[in-house]
Amino acid sequence: MKYDNPEDIVQLTPLWKGERFPNGRPRVPDDILERMRRITLEEAWSPLWHRGYDFQFQGDFKCIHADMTIVGRAVTAVFAPQRPDLHDTLLQYGLEQENRKGFFNQWVIDSLVEDDVVVADMFDKIYKGTFVGGNLSTAISARTKRGGAVIWGGIRDTQQIVKIKNINVFYRGVDPTPIREVTMLGMNVPCRIGNAICMPGDVVMATPAGVLFIPPHLAELVVVQAEKSQVRDKFGFERLKQGVYTTADIDGTWPLAIWRDFLSWMETSELAAGYRHLTWEEELEEASRQDGRGPSADARA
Repeated sequence: MKYDNPEDIVQLTPLWKGERFPNGRPRVPDDILERMRRITLEEAWSPLWHRGYDFQFQGDFKCIHADMTIVGRAVTAVFAPQRPDLHDTLLQYGLEQENRKGFFNQWVIDSLVEDDVVVADMFDKIYKGTFVGGNLSTAISARTKRGGAVIWGGIRDTQQIVKIKNINVFYRGVDPTPIREVTMLGMNVPCRIGNAICMPGDVVMATPAGVLFIPPHLAELVVVQAEKSQVRDKFGFERLKQGVYTTADIDGTWPLAIWRDFLSWMETSELAAGYRHLTWEEELEEASRQDGRGPSADARA
């Protein structure tokens, strides 16, 4: 077996048709990541849920910076309890055949680039399961610029890590012990984090509420749908405050009259300024069908 094998990564991510890193990992465009940073976890989760991706979210994390969300591309690592013969074989292979340095967790961090997020399955091991401490978190900061780590296991040196302001680290627990008695079975392979599945190149949205793993081929759709949900909420909040509509009106299926009001608001409201790149043809056509009319022409915003 090989660590970080391009052929395996391409085989496991066939739905991604865009740019890839040299190791085959999908490279979701920077502008999608930037737009993802402006939406909420629930807004991103909904399009996945409605398309059958039921196991993309995991909560029950602690995090270094309680009010900081990170978004980046996943670099995955899967660990298991140490079995001496397997451990020695894989460690020797990485050091001698792949010219890697240090221990397994260092191999992962040494591979990071800007906007990456480490996603490590440490099988919920905290005692001797500390994937990062102060030094490796500093390396993550230098390499990813604004990324971080999601660790289904432990960390150490939290008093040092909390001083690193440009990344966040999500973890299960803290222990002063160094990493011991673990073996890395795979790097940039499918990775289980609690009840969620993460693939190499997934967009990681790690928030104080939990962590969401977004398949790369759905990232743009997720952003568009989330932005649409976000701007509709802004419209709804404003109209509810004005007493124009009831909550049933806003939460229900909008008739054409509300859609026309919304599209007029989209053209004039300062609250909608950052959303005017969105188009609404499909929504208008559906509203027209619901009202028993033909497709509408005024579907631009």
